[in-house]
Amino acid sequence: MESTMIEALWGWPPPVFDPAGPYAESVTTLAWVLLGMGVAVTAIVVAALWVALRGPDALKRKLGGERTVWIGGVAFPGVVLTALLVWGLALTASLTADITGDEMRVRVTGEMWWFRVEYLDDDGNVLVADANELHLPVGEPVVLELQSADVIHSFWVPHLSGKKDMIPGRTTLLRVQADRPGRFGGVCAEYCGGPHALMGFVAIAHGQDDFRQWLAGKARRQAASAPGGGAGRRQFMDSGCAACHRVAGTPANGLAGPDLTHVGSRQTLGAGILPNNRGTLIGWIGDSQSIKPGNRMPSYDMLSAEELEDIAIWLEQQK
Repeated sequence: MESTMIEALWGWPPPVFDPAGPYAESVTTLAWVLLGMGVAVTAIVVAALWVALRGPDALKRKLGGERTVWIGGVAFPGVVLTALLVWGLALTASLTADITGDEMRVRVTGEMWWFRVEYLDDDGNVLVADANELHLPVGEPVVLELQSADVIHSFWVPHLSGKKDMIPGRTTLLRVQADRPGRFGGVCAEYCGGPHALMGFVAIAHGQDDFRQWLAGKARRQAASAPGGGAGRRQFMDSGCAACHRVAGTPANGLAGPDLTHVGSRQTLGAGILPNNRGTLIGWIGDSQSIKPGNRMPSYDMLSAEELEDIAIWLEQQK
C-alpha cells in the first residue's frame, strides 16, 4: 500500500518538528540538537577525510598521531555522547514525572495489530471503550496507561509526546497534551511482526466543552440499545462477527477484536490505514486480508455484495 490515512495526517513539516503540545516540544528540542550534532560530526569527518587524501604531509602526520586518535576517537565521542544522554533524559523527564491521580486517564493496549482504547473514571473503571482513536481536551494533560496484550508494541503520536514502549505484563505511563484542536497521526514504533507497518492511530483534540459533551455522549451510548437493526444486524450476528467484536446493547460481546460500539463515528478503519466510509467498510469486511495482509480478521468473501452492504449500513449507525 503506497500511503495510509496516518501518513496523510502527518503532512509537512514532519510531526517531530511540529509540536502541538508541551510534551512534544522537549522531543522537538532534542531532535534539533541531535540533528545539529549529526551535521557537525559529519562535517568533521569529511574535513578529516579531505586532509587524509589531499592535505599537506605535516597535517596528515598530525592527524594520524596517537594523541589525536585518543582525543578525537575516544575522549571526544565519550564525553559528547554521555553529555547528550544525560541532558536528553533530563529534558524528556517531564513526560512521566510527577504523575498524579488528578489527571484524566486513558488505558491504551497494544494488540496484533491495532490499539484498544479505554477511557477511565476516577476509580479506574472503564467509562467508554473504543479502538485506534484517542480523543483529548485541548490544553489539559492526559495520562496514558500503556499495556500490551501480546508482544512489545510502542505508542507514538509525534505531534503530542515522545514514544513509549508497551510491554507485556507491565503498565507504563505517558503524558500527552494538545494545545490546539486538530487530528494527529500516530503509529506503533516498535516492530511487532506481521503488518506492523500498517498499525496506526489517530488522536483528535477537541475544545474542552466539546470534549466533555463527546465523552458524556459516548458513555450514554455504552448503556443504551444499539441503533438500527434488520438485515444488517442479523447478518452481523449470523456471520460470527459477534464472537470477536463487542457492540454495546447487543448480544455481541467478543473481545478478540476492536469494540465496534462507536465504529460509525471513527475517523479510520483497519487501525489508521483507511478512511471510514461505507465503501471502505464493505471492502474491509469482505477482504481485509488483501488490504492488511496477516491481520487477525478473516476475509468474508463468502458473503454477497448485498449482505456486505447490509452489515456496513448497520455498522455506520453505531455512533
